[in-house]
Amino acid sequence: MSADASTETTAPAIPAPTRIIALVGLMGVGKSTVGRRLAHRLGLDFVDGDEAIETAARMTVSDIFAQLGEAEFRAGEARVMRRLLEGPPIVLATGGGAVLNPETRELMKAHATTVWLRADLKVVASRVQRRDTRPLLRGKDPLVALKAMAEVRYPVYEETADVTVDVGAGAHGQAVDAIVTALNSYWANGATA
Repeated sequence: MSADASTETTAPAIPAPTRIIALVGLMGVGKSTVGRRLAHRLGLDFVDGDEAIETAARMTVSDIFAQLGEAEFRAGEARVMRRLLEGPPIVLATGGGAVLNPETRELMKAHATTVWLRADLKVVASRVQRRDTRPLLRGKDPLVALKAMAEVRYPVYEETADVTVDVGAGAHGQAVDAIVTALNSYWANGATA
């Protein structure tokens, strides 16, 4: 049994969610990887927002940015987020900038329990340097770019999120346990699961 597998059984049981679990946070914080594991733990389907956008557009995110620009990407992202957030309960890994759209934020408030995954920017920068697939980082120092994004996005994440979970460089199973514990606490205080 791996270290991740053993830690994934230590968190308390969780009620079957009747709302979407939307993961928000900067790129590279682990929304997709942790989201897949969280969905498995909760018995829900997992949807990666960027992959859903690519499927809808029949283009990669990089190609959308290069050929159509960020404004068109954001418009498509908003349409995909609406469709997903109005659907059945899933674990949804949103793109880092999805919550910048006011309509998307309202849909999250109406249909989701939103979890902000927050990590030290140096950890995130080291992760995103490994792949050259992030259009907003091309040709930039990742740490400088992430700090600039954090200045704009952190207040929006904080306002939007129902739960904030600090994730670090530890095992993904630890992050899942932390999310499950935080959700249980949030729901125990009367919020709808």
